[in-house]
Amino acid sequence: MRRSFRTALAGSTLLLFVIPCAPHAQSIGAPPSALAPLAQRRAELNNLFRDYWDAYLERNPEFASTIGDKRYNDKISDYSVAALNNWLARERQFQVRLAMIDPTGFTDREKLSQELLMRQFREDADAAEFKEWEMPVNQTGGIYSCYPRLVTHLNFATLKDYDDWIARLHAIPRAIQQVTTNMSIGMEDHRVPPAYLLEKVLVEVDELANQKPADSPLAAPLKQFPASIPAPEQARIRAGMLAAIANQVLPAYKRFARFLRVSYIPAGREQPGISALPDGVQYYRFLVRRTTTIDLTPAQIHQIGLEAVKRDEAAMLVIAKSLGYQDLKSFQTSLKSNPKLHPASRQALLDAYRGYLNAMQAELPILFGHLPAEKLDIQAAPAYLEKDAPPAYYQPGSPDGSRPGLLFINTGNDTGRNLYSVENIVYRYGVPGRHLQTSLAQEIAGLPAFRRYKEYPAYTEGWSLYAGQLGKDAGFYKDPYSDYGRLENDLLWSIWLVVDTGVHSEGWTRAQAIQYLHDHSDLDDATIQVEVDSDIALPSQALASKTGELDILGLREKARSELGGNFDLRAFHGAILDSGALPLDLLNARVIAWIGSQKTSTQR
Repeated sequence: MRRSFRTALAGSTLLLFVIPCAPHAQSIGAPPSALAPLAQRRAELNNLFRDYWDAYLERNPEFASTIGDKRYNDKISDYSVAALNNWLARERQFQVRLAMIDPTGFTDREKLSQELLMRQFREDADAAEFKEWEMPVNQTGGIYSCYPRLVTHLNFATLKDYDDWIARLHAIPRAIQQVTTNMSIGMEDHRVPPAYLLEKVLVEVDELANQKPADSPLAAPLKQFPASIPAPEQARIRAGMLAAIANQVLPAYKRFARFLRVSYIPAGREQPGISALPDGVQYYRFLVRRTTTIDLTPAQIHQIGLEAVKRDEAAMLVIAKSLGYQDLKSFQTSLKSNPKLHPASRQALLDAYRGYLNAMQAELPILFGHLPAEKLDIQAAPAYLEKDAPPAYYQPGSPDGSRPGLLFINTGNDTGRNLYSVENIVYRYGVPGRHLQTSLAQEIAGLPAFRRYKEYPAYTEGWSLYAGQLGKDAGFYKDPYSDYGRLENDLLWSIWLVVDTGVHSEGWTRAQAIQYLHDHSDLDDATIQVEVDSDIALPSQALASKTGELDILGLREKARSELGGNFDLRAFHGAILDSGALPLDLLNARVIAWIGSQKTSTQR
């Protein structure tokens, strides 16, 4: 299953809230007339946070497993419409409780957590209007890929771990049938993905359905047993797991494949853009708002993207000309054949990454007033992932601190890899990028669990892209080829502002999107097609990185302009990072308040 490098490089765990279908309540309750004692209200708030999180994990047992909570390891989600509506109703009950807690006297962090959870409830209710559950699969994932991926995140150390997995295997056919029912309702409502993308889904489902049970990724736990499990129990587990796969799971996959082939694909839409849905224009505007977390229209983002592409290409051309080339195309061609820009071995590739990491780590105290305790390690990606994995990807450290953050490097086809993109990848996904931001957020004391695991892509991915630029501002990228690699990456995210809005709002065809990438990037045709198809399947997702980066850069410029000689870059970064991931509109409010406080302190 080939994944877009954009989604693969995103890296950190993303908390995906299930969106049921029910009306949005505008005003919930009223505060009590007599203010309860602060300690009592604080206890009520913390109890609500805990109750909500426990309910969320119970509702999403797969996610619970990925963060190490094994209470629901023998369960899978209920995908039925009734369960979706029940969850929304439960969220409204939490919303009532939350609205009844007066925040007077709370700390800023407590008030922010209360606001963020209320915002989540309202956003979920708004999303429910668009019936997202009616289009639950595309070529990037869905019910068919959920459990093959889940098993790679699980730890099999005890008999119960294995028995829990077998219980989940028995439940998969019911889940697939529930999703099939939801998709059938979507057909009736004319909410179906493009037919050509569904053909790609069918290929992947067929591949999984026709494997031998022992070769299925669902049987991966059988490849190695802990020594503590006796041989008779190993035999029992092996027989039970293979029987569940052969007699229940694979037949369910085959039924799902038949549904796709006979019913669903023929109902697929022709137009690539989400605006082709009955309420597609409004839905895309909602998606843009949910992804970017600021008030920008698709037309505004499209124009911002066009201007960003021009800036990046102009800067890239300056580098190309400084190295003796008259245009970007001839320079890009030279990059492929320059032996100095390609590693001589796997070890040389890893050494290049580690060299840039060590150099940046030495400079971090100049850029940040507070650094995370969690370390970052660079390792080669597992050999079995080399075919489909991106050049590099980040995995956060374990919640208990027993495993550091890891930047995995794809060392497959080592001499075919380029070295000029290495420096930028280190800064974006290592430090000062994704690892530093994620680790600092995990170390914030007193942060409710729902905030520790909730990501706002425009913030997290925007910080990652900003970190790449920060390396330039800090005096790195001394090699012009590495500087070109920085700009080449930035250009891709600028391009996605244009392409995403072009397809989903401006009426572009798939061919127009592909041509725009050919005209403005050096990606090969196969990669371009995969990326465009990912963008068509996941409207608005590609807007997060560049939108977030531009917003953070704009805030930095505002702070520098208003504070003048009193501007402190380390303090500014603290204002950005010290509260964890935030929607951009709230981040803006926080930084503007910080600027005001800095002005006040310097005037005393």
